[in-house]
Amino acid sequence: MHITIIGSGNVATHLAAALKNAGHKIIQVYSPNQHNAAILAYHVGAKPVSDLSNIDGAAADLFIISVKDDVITDICRELSVYQKLIVHTSGATPMLPGDKRGVFYPLQTFSKTKELDFSQVPLCIEGSDEQVTAMLEQLAYTLSRNVYRVNSSQRKILHLAAVFACNFPNALYAIAQGLLAEHQLDFNLLRPLILETAEKVQQSLPAEVQTGPAVRRDQKTMNDHMQLLSPEPVLQDIYQILSQRIIKMDNALKGDE
Repeated sequence: MHITIIGSGNVATHLAAALKNAGHKIIQVYSPNQHNAAILAYHVGAKPVSDLSNIDGAAADLFIISVKDDVITDICRELSVYQKLIVHTSGATPMLPGDKRGVFYPLQTFSKTKELDFSQVPLCIEGSDEQVTAMLEQLAYTLSRNVYRVNSSQRKILHLAAVFACNFPNALYAIAQGLLAEHQLDFNLLRPLILETAEKVQQSLPAEVQTGPAVRRDQKTMNDHMQLLSPEPVLQDIYQILSQRIIKMDNALKGDE
């Protein structure tokens, strides 16, 4: 398939590389930043463009928009003149109205500097009709073993769940790193613990493998922790809210509520 990538960020970079490796032809890479467009285009053998008016609409079978959510609609409107299939990669944005529209959402956290096995990335697809959906599904299976039909309402919930499962824990890692640094302790001490916790939920449901003072109802330890956090009331609030949630979750698991 001949594809034009709109965007040059983390998702666009990994997706463009995966498409190229799967044998698809990347025609152009667009970014308003010419330098960024040129870097990604070089790696996937495409032509860089920094002005949408220079898009070669006749050459592409598919436009993949992988940009900030707030400009997806405007870019789609400009590309619609070519009457080609247009998809976006956003988890939070509904499928855009019109014929030949779709969503190609990779559920993963991406960084340009870290390689990953794209064949393991869940790809959530949606199309404006069955023909588009089937075509996107076929394309997705050339990249990944994990392909799902997910509608816009479901994808919003999926994206929200991903924030809780990925973005918030990473922010908590950063808080933990800060607490350690204040006392000249190395974050490497926590890495095995983080890895073991992540590996547990590959085999079990999270509520079933919850550990820590809250699930043990160890009020003395929790009080001690709250005292240590007294210089930072916001962290006290976070600690208390999460502890209460763990207790409620454990009660529900045991049928106590």
